[in-house]
Amino acid sequence: MLDNSLNTGVFDQFPILKTNRLHLRELNKAYTLSFYTLRSDKKALKFMDTGPLENMMAAEKMIQENVDMFQMKEGISWAITDKEQERFMGYCTFWKLDQKNARSELGFAMLPENWGKGYMEEALKAVIDFAFRQWQLHSIEANINPLNERSRQLLIKLGFRKEGYFKENFWYNGQFLDSAIYSLLETWRT
Repeated sequence: MLDNSLNTGVFDQFPILKTNRLHLRELNKAYTLSFYTLRSDKKALKFMDTGPLENMMAAEKMIQENVDMFQMKEGISWAITDKEQERFMGYCTFWKLDQKNARSELGFAMLPENWGKGYMEEALKAVIDFAFRQWQLHSIEANINPLNERSRQLLIKLGFRKEGYFKENFWYNGQFLDSAIYSLLETWRT
């Protein structure tokens, strides 16, 4: 990449991605109930450092914010579904887009019944490949709770490197929490 310009053409039509077992499609209001289930599950929220969604309206509002983010060319949110039944399994999102520096933050979550089966790794490989090859990002950041060992191991497996550790930089639930920042550069990919 010579001029740091992102391919904004990726926002012309929502980019549907396919893997061996998954379809990654637009996170939209059709997934409200499943999204609400995920974002109110205590096990799934353990390291998200956010409270559960209060109701379906809150889930619908959050989904709409993701739809708006895509329309404003500020990020992309995919619903992760299985190929056979199109069942919602989780989501992954590029947000906090820094166009000038061709960098975006990656967020992801999956319903606990899908954990440990390689689905998130499969989904993230697809969105990372899309981000570097088609969108032309230069770097991807992931901000995680340092106690989230599953996410840390997954990010390292995908080639991310620890870039920073911030002490008590995030206020949640009456206390300051630490954050660990992992990054993946386009040039680090094998």
